[in-house]
Amino acid sequence: MTLPIDPSAVSSSDIGEERATLHMDHEEAVEHVREAFTDAGFGVATEFSASDMLNEKVDAGRDPYYVLGACNPNMADRALDASEKKMGGLFPCNVVVWQEEPGVQTVYHVSIMRIARLVGMAPDDETMADIVADTGELVDEAFSNLDAAE
Repeated sequence: MTLPIDPSAVSSSDIGEERATLHMDHEEAVEHVREAFTDAGFGVATEFSASDMLNEKVDAGRDPYYVLGACNPNMADRALDASEKKMGGLFPCNVVVWQEEPGVQTVYHVSIMRIARLVGMAPDDETMADIVADTGELVDEAFSNLDAAE
């Protein structure tokens, strides 16, 4: 199968990639990320420990890895309208926390709004550009909140 786009040509800014390092225990980092995103206007619609699930189901031996499904209802509503409801296939907006080593956690996020536009699930128009920009500001605020309280 040939991909319709060249993945090597996609930059981290094209997908709204954000990353931060937290120097704290894993459980403390998960709570810190939850609070940082909540303070920025996101709710946490769903969350789970991927490492617990994989370690239990397939004996993966994974270090702590946690997924927070964050959602800003206003942005989600706008994105559903702009994408003819397709954006829901990417909901919620995931923020993951994984342990690099004890006491060092990585927080990682990509923009589902940017990715949806890139792959044609959402239009490449001014309406969607506004949603991408507005959502990006909220994510920037959340990542600033991570730094502020560390």
